[in-house]
Amino acid sequence: MRHGVVLLPEHRWARARELWARAETFGFDHAWTYDHLMWRTLRDKPWFGTVPTLTAAATATSRIRLGTLVASPAFRHPVTFAKELTALDDISGGRLVCGLGAGSGGHDEEVLGSKPLSPARRAERFEEFVELTDRLLRSPVTDYAGRYFTAVDARTVPGSVQRPRVPFAVAATGPRGMRLAARYADIWVTAGRPGWGEPERYDRALPHLAGQVRAMEEACAAVGRDPSTVRRLVVTGAMIRDVSDSVSAYRDACGLFEAAGFTDVVLHWPRDGFPYQGRIEVLEDIAHTVLAPGGAA
Repeated sequence: MRHGVVLLPEHRWARARELWARAETFGFDHAWTYDHLMWRTLRDKPWFGTVPTLTAAATATSRIRLGTLVASPAFRHPVTFAKELTALDDISGGRLVCGLGAGSGGHDEEVLGSKPLSPARRAERFEEFVELTDRLLRSPVTDYAGRYFTAVDARTVPGSVQRPRVPFAVAATGPRGMRLAARYADIWVTAGRPGWGEPERYDRALPHLAGQVRAMEEACAAVGRDPSTVRRLVVTGAMIRDVSDSVSAYRDACGLFEAAGFTDVVLHWPRDGFPYQGRIEVLEDIAHTVLAPGGAA
């Protein structure tokens, strides 16, 4: 089981640098930050840009993988985004993971004055976003004409450090998204039930999560891909709760997730208030007893 942590991009770098460095020291395999212009609930609080934050984190660390959780077409264009990704992959020495998601039609799009899309149009836009980003990162020259995105003689030179491109972590919970993930993802991502319903304790969420794993395996089989070639990552803390309440809870949750077919689990760096309120002492205990060499989830 690989272990990851999400750090919100909310601190000035003098403080944030310390947190990203500690995430590596703690022994996490990967660290992520959310790719949004802001969250509605935190719109009056500090919120820094994702790519600059990850670039700075790359210079403050040397081993841990770094990723977007998740970038979406809500405010990004594949051509400009691919340029940022290749630079970040280079600066990090090939440690970047590009997390991608369809976007939920929230504050990111509203602040740009975008008109809401239907679920079908949103899925269609996401398919173009992933397809074109994939092409740009694999080829030095790309032309593309879609309904939502266009690229004319777009150059991506020298390309990614990682070959054939930066790995994709595709968030998907429905059949259409899972088919897309089966074609393009190196890692499939779920945070549990879609939407913003009532959070569930990790053991009660497990039947639904196990069903999602089976659906993802079926999507892989449908496109002729070996399901074992796709890692399965579960993000906890929002719809899946109580995972980081204690070391024993974390061990128990990791064991259940692994038995259900997950390869990676992600929790959140504890905050003083909502959301992701928690105690840093628990994270330190998890690091010392689970993530440290010789520890076991």
